[in-house]
Amino acid sequence: MVVRVPRDVRWILGLQIAILCYGGVVHIVQLATGGWPPYAWAPGWLAAYFTALTLLDPLAAVLLWLRRRAGLFLSAFIFVTDAAANGYAVYGLGKAPALAVISQAVITAMAAGVLLTARRVRPWLR
Repeated sequence: MVVRVPRDVRWILGLQIAILCYGGVVHIVQLATGGWPPYAWAPGWLAAYFTALTLLDPLAAVLLWLRRRAGLFLSAFIFVTDAAANGYAVYGLGKAPALAVISQAVITAMAAGVLLTARRVRPWLR
C-alpha cells in the first residue's frame, strides 16, 4: 500500500531542503571568497563550525529528501546551533553590521519553525 505524504508535510520538508541547500551554497561562496583562513574574524571553534556547515547543510538536505528521520534531527541541530553561533557572532563579538543582526533574527525564526514543525513531520519519515 502506497501512503501519500500530506501536502503540508511536503511543503515543510521542501522548505527545509531549500533553505539547507541555500545555506550550503552560502558557506561554499564564503569559503571561496573569504580568503585563508576561513572566517578569520571568528574564534577558531566558531570558524570550524561555520566551515563544517559546508558539508552538514547539504547532508541534512539529502537525508530529508530521502525522508530519513536522521535528516530531521540533523536539520534541527543545524538550525538551533546556527542560530546560537550567529547570535554569539553578532552579539558576543560585537561590531556586526545591520544585515548580520537581521540575518541572525531570520536564522533564529527558522530554527523555531523547524522545532515547531518537527512533530508534524517526524511520523512521515523513516
